[in-house]
Amino acid sequence: MSAMWQGCLADTDYFELRSSGGYDYGVWVTTPPGYDPATTPAPAVYVLDGNWAVGMTAPLIVTQLDPMQQIQPYIQVSVGYAGEEAQHWARLRNRDLVPPGEPIAQEFIDAVEKGFQAGVMTREEADAYLAELSDTHADAFLSFLTAELHPRIEGDYGTAASGHGLYGYSYGGLFSLYTWLSGSTLFESVGAGSPGVVSTDSQVFAQLEELGDSRRAARLHVTFNVQELLGDLAVYQSITKNTATLLHRLTSRSGAVTSAILDETHVTGLQASFLSYLRTCRAR
Repeated sequence: MSAMWQGCLADTDYFELRSSGGYDYGVWVTTPPGYDPATTPAPAVYVLDGNWAVGMTAPLIVTQLDPMQQIQPYIQVSVGYAGEEAQHWARLRNRDLVPPGEPIAQEFIDAVEKGFQAGVMTREEADAYLAELSDTHADAFLSFLTAELHPRIEGDYGTAASGHGLYGYSYGGLFSLYTWLSGSTLFESVGAGSPGVVSTDSQVFAQLEELGDSRRAARLHVTFNVQELLGDLAVYQSITKNTATLLHRLTSRSGAVTSAILDETHVTGLQASFLSYLRTCRAR
């Protein structure tokens, strides 16, 4: 990493990896202060939406030295998109983070159209954004994380054998729920911030039905934001209502599920949500 970026993201390496499906990913790996895998190997925490999230979440690795509330050591692995595709991360994430067969809610379509009307995106960008939702592959991306990327991280950084985590926000939070409900055995804790459960017909509800009375061993921490619930954007209201419904069904059957309501908007909530996950699931 260049001297400039090293000053901003201390102890961070960057590499690119092509998946077996032919997609290129950018990966930022931030190690704990003074990390020595030979003496104290640390587990990995995978953070989604790396192109956006790495700058707000990777610096929080210093919480491992906080004398007021220390966090268990972890290696942060931020996963995003590489090369020219990096500029299109906001739509490419739809392909990777959304479960197969996830319905596209009208509130979401209306929100994208509102963005176009406000000049936030062009008509071409809006159409491309929605097009990615017509063929989604969270299952393939989960396989990439667990079967392709993790062995690389394990070999290059000498990770601990257990204690790994996953954190995602918005559609990344939806992916986190999907992963937890699917019973993936790699992650011992999962953080889902403002998960994009826009539709009452979301696949995560179908997964919950399939789960039945079974339990998941991994811890799950879910956050959402009061400004999402109280604001006037229908898509965010739907996210909080559906997430609350899911939580009610989960917490009635599992003590491994925790949650927090944060005083943030959907845009500003990422860092606060990640910190809430660290404090809840990874405190010493």
